[in-house]
Amino acid sequence: MDYKETKAPLSTITYDKEAIEAPTHNIYEAISIIAKRATQINSDLKKELVDKLDEFATYNDSLEEVFENKEQIEVSKFYERLPKPHAIAVEEWLNGKVYYRTPETK
Repeated sequence: MDYKETKAPLSTITYDKEAIEAPTHNIYEAISIIAKRATQINSDLKKELVDKLDEFATYNDSLEEVFENKEQIEVSKFYERLPKPHAIAVEEWLNGKVYYRTPETK
C-alpha cells in the first residue's frame, strides 16, 4: 500500500465515536483492530525507511570521517512529515479499507 498518498491528518483530530464503532458495533473491538493495523503500517514504514537509508550506509571501520549526506537527510525528513501510523489506520478504517474477521464463537 502506498502510504505517501494518504489523506490522513498530520495532527491530532477528534473522531466521531459512532463512525469508529459502526462496522463492529463495539468500540473496543474497533480500536483493537485499528491498533493492529497501525502496528502493521508502522512496521511497513520502518522497513521501507531502513531499506532506503541502507543505500547511503558506508561500512568503514574507522570513525574518522562522518559525512553529512543531504539526500539521506531529505529521506529522513520526508518520512518524519508523513502522517503517523495510527492516523493512517483510522483513515483506512473509516473508508472501509481494513479487512477484519472474527473467529466463530461456540
